[in-house]
Amino acid sequence: MVMRLSLNAPLNMYIIGLATYANGKFMHIAFLDTNIDRSALAARHASEVDKFRALMDPVAPGWRYEDFRVTEGHFPEALTGVDGVMISGSPASVNDPTPWMARLEAVIREAVAAGVPVFGACLGHQAVAKALGGRVGRNPQGWVLGRVESRIDAPATWMAGAGPRIALHAAHNEQVLALPPGAQVLGGTETTPYGHLAYGAGVFTTQYHPELTRAFMQDLIGEMTASLEPAVARAARDSLTGPVGAAQMAGWIAAFFQQART
Repeated sequence: MVMRLSLNAPLNMYIIGLATYANGKFMHIAFLDTNIDRSALAARHASEVDKFRALMDPVAPGWRYEDFRVTEGHFPEALTGVDGVMISGSPASVNDPTPWMARLEAVIREAVAAGVPVFGACLGHQAVAKALGGRVGRNPQGWVLGRVESRIDAPATWMAGAGPRIALHAAHNEQVLALPPGAQVLGGTETTPYGHLAYGAGVFTTQYHPELTRAFMQDLIGEMTASLEPAVARAARDSLTGPVGAAQMAGWIAAFFQQART
């Protein structure tokens, strides 16, 4: 494959892009779409796989994301042909007794046992924890919504340039309450202490949403306002004025998959 340089793109994009090609091919990711939202809000915005593609393309150009709508029973037939698994967020609960959720947990365990790298965000973060023996339940403080700054207490090797904190968008009222065996806490907040987790070098998850833009969050909070306490809705809206570290998180995700496959 030939990479053509563009004067409009930053040099570091090509450096990272060449690194992704170092093993002879670009990454083929099985993207497990867990979103059950079929509302007008969802229709106004990109699909889950396209949200993540937009997040990752600047740091991992050329990666291929094969989209599986797991909520409709569409799962990979096998994991032998993929370089990694990504699991999206969703308004669903990992405690829902649905066939697709049970199968998702089985696929997670299969991937971990086979050494296939797994990344999960929000519900993906929770599903991995539950599948591996942890416990997920309601956040005692209720909704965590808007821009949230979390601590990075023990950065993993793929988290280059990690400072003491990272700001990301959040939208959850459930979270990991008890860790599964082998989980390493990378960081979190007082209300979400298990906000970023790793399981050895092969699994990386976050409770937060690096893929969600400010425009999406504004729309989401607007749709939810009627069902929220006024103070919660106001605080969520006001929080969106600050910057987020989505690009940094994208770099960490790319580095995670690269390290896990070497």
